[in-house]
Amino acid sequence: MSDTGDNESVAQSQNGQEQDDNVVPASDNEEENPIAELYGDEREEYEEEEDANGEDLFRDDMMRDYREQPELDALSASGIDDTSDITELSFDARRRAEIAMARRDQLSMEDELYWEDGDESAASLARRLAPRQPEEDIDEDDGEVPIDILENYHDRSARDHCSDEAVGREIFKRFKKFLNFFKDPATNQNKYILAIRHMVADNRLSLEVDYNDLSNENGEPHIAFLLPEAPVQVLERLDQATTAVVTRIFPWYNRVTNEVKVRVKNLPSEEDIRLLRQIHLNMLIKTSGVVTVTTGILPQLSVLKYDCKSCSFVLGPFVQRQDEETKPTTCPSCQSRGPFELNTEETIYHNYQRITIQESPNLVAAGRLPRSKEVILLGDLCDSCKPGDEIELTGIYTNSYDGSLNTRQGFPVFNTVIIANHIVRKDRLESDSLTDEDIKAIRELSKHPQIAQRIFASIAPTIYGHDDVKQAVGLALFRGQSKNPQGKHRIRGDINVLLCGDPGTAKSQFLRYVAHLAPRSILTTGQGASAVGLTAYVQRHPVTREWTLEAGAMVLADTGVCLIDEFDKMNEQDRTSIHEAMEQQSISISKAGIVTSLKARCTVIAAANPIGGRYDSSRTFAANVDLSEPILSRFDIFCVIRDQPDPVDDEHMADFIIKTHKRLHPDVLQAMQETAEEQKTETEFDPSTGLELIPHPLLRKYIIYAREHIHPILNIDDERISRLYSDLRKESGETGSMVITIRNVESMIRMAEANAKIHLRTYVDENDVAFATKVMLQCFINTQKKFWRQLSYKRDNNELLLFTLKQLVNEQIVYERARHGGSASDDIGIDTISVPEEDLVEKARQLRIDAVAVRAFLKSKQFIYNKFNFDAQRKIIVKTIL
Repeated sequence: MSDTGDNESVAQSQNGQEQDDNVVPASDNEEENPIAELYGDEREEYEEEEDANGEDLFRDDMMRDYREQPELDALSASGIDDTSDITELSFDARRRAEIAMARRDQLSMEDELYWEDGDESAASLARRLAPRQPEEDIDEDDGEVPIDILENYHDRSARDHCSDEAVGREIFKRFKKFLNFFKDPATNQNKYILAIRHMVADNRLSLEVDYNDLSNENGEPHIAFLLPEAPVQVLERLDQATTAVVTRIFPWYNRVTNEVKVRVKNLPSEEDIRLLRQIHLNMLIKTSGVVTVTTGILPQLSVLKYDCKSCSFVLGPFVQRQDEETKPTTCPSCQSRGPFELNTEETIYHNYQRITIQESPNLVAAGRLPRSKEVILLGDLCDSCKPGDEIELTGIYTNSYDGSLNTRQGFPVFNTVIIANHIVRKDRLESDSLTDEDIKAIRELSKHPQIAQRIFASIAPTIYGHDDVKQAVGLALFRGQSKNPQGKHRIRGDINVLLCGDPGTAKSQFLRYVAHLAPRSILTTGQGASAVGLTAYVQRHPVTREWTLEAGAMVLADTGVCLIDEFDKMNEQDRTSIHEAMEQQSISISKAGIVTSLKARCTVIAAANPIGGRYDSSRTFAANVDLSEPILSRFDIFCVIRDQPDPVDDEHMADFIIKTHKRLHPDVLQAMQETAEEQKTETEFDPSTGLELIPHPLLRKYIIYAREHIHPILNIDDERISRLYSDLRKESGETGSMVITIRNVESMIRMAEANAKIHLRTYVDENDVAFATKVMLQCFINTQKKFWRQLSYKRDNNELLLFTLKQLVNEQIVYERARHGGSASDDIGIDTISVPEEDLVEKARQLRIDAVAVRAFLKSKQFIYNKFNFDAQRKIIVKTIL
């Protein structure tokens, strides 16, 4: 046995020697591999041991790990460039570099915290890293190839298409690029980066995005195409992209809000409330209306968490949607099916409010009731409007289940609501809609020397005469300047007007014209209006069963005009309810536990008929109308319209009406418009004064601009108004006519401010005070001879001379009939009436008008239009009568 062992050992040694002989020795010039020398052929053996028992750190050759290795300790000189000149960094540049390096180190430390476990699934890792996605840099390339958003769009619906994850990621990336790089064509600056900075400065929770910018060729037209069709899916991606951009620029803004909402404005197409149909369901729409009902602000569940009652495990978060209830079915911890209880501490709420909008009354067709629609306001949109506001609304038209509605109908019917996305008030919209060209045209128009006369002539141009009524309505449309010292007591600036006159004197026609001209107006009648219909009332909401406020006509007309026809037909109790609204311009409510005050800052223009049907000039104004003294004292201007027989005026009125009917015939009107377009002129003139009329759209813009941008300051002689007020009080006490109160002084100040606004002046001068005095006296005390000089102050000479000439003609007609022995109603066959020129000159001298002005009047358009002829040889004025 020993021999055998010796032979085997000899054989092994011989084989080992043969193997050593076959190894080629390393050359002296060849470098020795330090890694191979360090580990040798034992690496595989060590690796096997590591897998089985771990690494043995205290083995016999452990000192080999600590020996010197010059090849590894030497540093390489590659990449070092000491020859180039490097400029020293400035303080700001060094500071920016330090911030960038600190940010890089912070991200690298966060990456090290997300260690990977071999047992962790890819889905779990993706969920754990998901919260870090909004903090990624916007300019990083994720390696994905951009796709066509509209690819395969025609094979499926827009909502299914946008629900695709790849399409959603592409929308997300493109909108981030849009926010970062879209430039305003006017300023060539990053429009939405500046908008984000302003949003953060104001701590707002949403960003307004113009749809026109999105659909621009430099924007994202594909997103603009899909947005109205699938608003829920697209807006979700837009909100995520906006939040990512905001948190990249302002990393700590998530303390203000976890999600920045996108508000889309200037949607091109607008739908009426009554035209909303099933085709608009789940689409982004734009509509407008008046807010009539608002509920209180309630908390609504946004992100829910539930507690499992079996094992106390917290389930969630679950995002609550508007169309369905979100609730867990099983507990992932104990696999039980409940019960589950809402975790009120960790659940996130947001604000919730319901409002009702109604069609604008002036846009509803005759004989139809205005339609209304409920709107849901969420987040920062709550309390963005109040009852009476006319708003432009952009939102998602969707349906909601209503059990009570199904019970009434007997078959499945869904209620529809609008989930608001963007709201803007119409008064602000109209003021902002004025372009630079409009403002330039308004400024040029205000420089006309007779701008006030042109504006008054352009009000109801189809109504003959009634210049005093047109002046009163014009002043009411421009209104005075309201005051609110220290926010404690508001002094109204609106001018209230009462029209009282005989039947058939165009009172209702004036009201309807103002309804179309005023920027905002509500028209109602005394017989069809009640106290609560004019002010406000309280009722239960059919869904929430809480008490809500319903706005009346005066609240709906806030900052506008409230027009009341047949004002005398209202009962005294209903008229008493508007006392506060007409003077303090507010409506106080204290019913059903609701104690509040609504704003009713509106101008009131009312029309009433006198007692007995016709106005009796032998009685005072108060005796002619069935209105109490408190309500009369709240009107600033009283216009008495009398239907008196006058041969000259009656002839002109009949001629004017006939020409108006001919001119307004549809065929004739179309031919006139075509002719005006060919001649590129649409200029119209007032036949009685010869003044150029202002087009209706331009006049409306002129009123909007003056009301919003002109705020005149009083710069007048106080003694003049004081003396006039004292004289009026004295004369009123002696004659027993209308009672003059201190409110009449405020009325004159308001009218003076309105006249200054007409001229676009920032101050009130003596001419404005004189005009206001003339209007007030002319309206309801023009029979007082003592104040005739006040009436004629700053009055147009041609107007005074025309009135005087008509009086001379009427006196001559009465004389001729008396000379021929006929009564006033007899036809004595007179075709012409002659008035000597010297009689007109004498009357003009009494009015302080010289002979030069009289000769100019005899050549004016007013003189010729009224069918007067001047015979220079005989020096007589000839009037042709019927």
